[in-house]
Order: sequence, then structure tokens, then C-alpha cells
Amino acid sequence: MPLVEIYGATVVSFMALFYALEGRGSVYILFFAFACLASSGYAVAIQSWPFAIIEFLWSGIAFRRWRVATVKKTLT
Repeated sequence: MPLVEIYGATVVSFMALFYALEGRGSVYILFFAFACLASSGYAVAIQSWPFAIIEFLWSGIAFRRWRVATVKKTLT
């Protein structure tokens, strides 16, 4: 299996893991956002541009969710 495929399988696995753990704390939302960015990088490496764009946007959404969750936690 080529190294790029191992990388892709790893980052997508991390995405699924961190998504499942989001309820345990906002840090997992942040980890999910970074995993989405890594997945976007993988999509660029395999030249899957629609996937790269969607994953990049999804990471932005996750970063915003993390920021909102962090601010909400700070205010309580």
C-alpha cells in the first residue's frame, strides 16, 4: 500500500474517532478540525479537488464550533 494511502486511511480514522469523542470535551472538536485539515491535505495529494475543498470547509466549521464551545465554557 502506498504511503499516501496509509496517510489517508489514518487521517480519516482520526476524523471518525475525534468526531465520536466530541461529547467528552471541546478539545476533541479541535482535534477533529485538525484531522479535517489533514484529510484535505490528503485529498490535494491525490488530486481530489472537490473532496479537498469540502474537507477544508468542514475544518473551518469545526474550528468555529470549537471556538464557540470554548467561549461558552469560559463564560460558565
